[in-house]
Amino acid sequence: MNEVANTPQDFLPLLVIVVVALAVAGIVIVLSVILGPRREIEAKSEAYESGIRPFADTRRRFPVQYYLIAVLFIIFDIEVVFLYPWATTLHNDAIKKVSLAAMGVFMAVVVIGFVYEWRKGALDWD
Repeated sequence: MNEVANTPQDFLPLLVIVVVALAVAGIVIVLSVILGPRREIEAKSEAYESGIRPFADTRRRFPVQYYLIAVLFIIFDIEVVFLYPWATTLHNDAIKKVSLAAMGVFMAVVVIGFVYEWRKGALDWD
């Protein structure tokens, strides 16, 4: 295999792109603050900006299931983040066995956690 060592000069275009993107974002934010309207609107201080005054306290407790679903989504999203690079490097024979074992352990932990949540009834919406 013909491997090329990465030097700091190889990453200079990426650095330029990041700096330009941050500069453009900063300029847009500063211009919106400078050129934007400065009117105080009474509706912005209300609980809702629809103009309807609330009849009672608008703060409610949410069921824990919403947060549980959000945490499960994050867990499986992280799983996909780990699976994609693994799948792209699987063709490399030098690390194939090690990466397969590592991903097998990772998937086993995720599947065991999923089965545990399922058996505990955390996925039931009752």
